[in-house]
Amino acid sequence: MTIRVIIVDDQAMVRAGFAALLSAQADIDVVGEAPDGRRGIEVARTTHPDVVLMDVRMPEMDGLTAARALLGPAPGVVHRPKVLMLTTFDIDDYVYEALRAGASGFLLKDAPPADLIAAVRVVASGEALLAPSVTRRLIADFVQQRPAPRKDPALRLNGLTPRETEVLELIARGLSNQEIAGHLVLAEQTVKTHIGRVLGKLDLRDRAQAVIFAYEAGLVRPGDGA
Repeated sequence: MTIRVIIVDDQAMVRAGFAALLSAQADIDVVGEAPDGRRGIEVARTTHPDVVLMDVRMPEMDGLTAARALLGPAPGVVHRPKVLMLTTFDIDDYVYEALRAGASGFLLKDAPPADLIAAVRVVASGEALLAPSVTRRLIADFVQQRPAPRKDPALRLNGLTPRETEVLELIARGLSNQEIAGHLVLAEQTVKTHIGRVLGKLDLRDRAQAVIFAYEAGLVRPGDGA
C-alpha cells in the first residue's frame, strides 16, 4: 500500500528536500505541500494524506494549532491523518502539546534521511514514534515540570484489568512490543491485543498518548527506569 504524505513547512528548501527524498521511495507518495498550518489544513482536507509532516514553528498558523484542527476535526469531517511533528530543537513545549493533541510523535529536522523515511512508515502503520530513549526522557521531563492532568486520569485506570495496567506501565517505560512480550512471557500478538484494548478503553489514539496518560495518571513517574 502506498503511503500518502503532505509536507507542511515554511521553508521551501526543506519541503523540496523532504519531498524529493520521500518521493524516491516506492511505497511513499508526496501528494501535497504547504508553507503554513492554515494552508496545510486545506491541503490535507483535499488530498486526504495518511501522514502529515508538520513543522512546529510557522507563520500564519503554527503546527500545534494545525495539528489540533486535523486531529480533532469539526463534525462532518471524517478524514483524520497521522501527524508527525518536525522540529529544530529536541526540547520544545509545542511538541509535547501536539502529542497531547494526538500527534504520533516528532522528529528532528536534522535527522538522517533514513530516519525520516522510517518515521513516515512507522507512523503510517499506526505506531507512535517513541522508540528513542531521548523521546521518553523528554516526555517524562515535560510531564514533571509542566503537568496538565486529564480529568480524573487515575480513576480511568480502574477500567483496565491488572494485565492491561501492567502493559500500559511497560509502554510508558519505553519497552517495545517484543520487550513487553519477553518481560511478561507472552506472545507478541497477545501484547498487541492488550495494547489495543488499553487504547480502546482509555480512548487514546496511540502509544504517544498512552505514555503521556500513564505519567499524568501517576502510573509511572519521571525518572523511573525500564
